[in-house]
Amino acid sequence: MEQFPGLIPYWVIMVLMMMGLYIVIAHGNLIKKIVGLNVFQVSVFLLYITMAKVEGGTAPILAEGIKLYSNPLPHVLILTAIVVGVATTALGLALVVRIHNAYGTIEDEEIDKLEDQT
Repeated sequence: MEQFPGLIPYWVIMVLMMMGLYIVIAHGNLIKKIVGLNVFQVSVFLLYITMAKVEGGTAPILAEGIKLYSNPLPHVLILTAIVVGVATTALGLALVVRIHNAYGTIEDEEIDKLEDQT
């Protein structure tokens, strides 16, 4: 039970992942699906950043007496993923606007019904 407090970030990350997945699966609204994808994406970002933390580690700068370094690679990857995520979200929202202009709705079921009628 001593290690339980150290696992709290991972439990929070798993809850966020499941919330994001639930939002994507359970809701038919396209905006809500994009929000769910963003929640899931943020949970993955947090997972990578949490794993990158080294207790007692310092910045990876060579100096006398420092033997334990933190790896900066996960942070760099997350910065890149944030930029890609923002671009993907913008594209998704642009597609939702186009779908709304074409069908007059952003609900999955209504779009499927309209597609079946044509």
